[in-house]
Amino acid sequence: MLTLTEVEALARAAHEGQTDKAGRPYAEHLAAVAAGVRELGGDSEQIAAAWLHDAVEDDALSERWLEEAALSRRTKDIVLAVTKRAGEAPQEYAGRILATPGALLVKRADLAHNADPARLAVLDEATRARLAGKYAGMRALLGL
Repeated sequence: MLTLTEVEALARAAHEGQTDKAGRPYAEHLAAVAAGVRELGGDSEQIAAAWLHDAVEDDALSERWLEEAALSRRTKDIVLAVTKRAGEAPQEYAGRILATPGALLVKRADLAHNADPARLAVLDEATRARLAGKYAGMRALLGL
């Protein structure tokens, strides 16, 4: 099984060169979500999933890579649960997260970092408003 240090290194390498909407290195978001999961009492499988939570969605790593990786089935299931699919309704996405043990905590940490006012403050008003509404809607669907 991959260690958390190895998962972190893989995630950082997979997202190398990517930036978030504010132009910051994408690995900062991954680190913040992993730290959030840890602070919320998440276990090592959830922390590993936090490092990888956007890898498949962003095409940084393939779903095949994930399936073949030396990770627990639970970690893989969490990553797949929090991977938004093209054209997927928010209700369907939220339902999959709620139905997957351990996924809600990872998504909660992801939403907390995405909706951080300091992080949103550097964006233009239209983007900030759109994203704040999107995150609030998902929190409501998830009961957070």
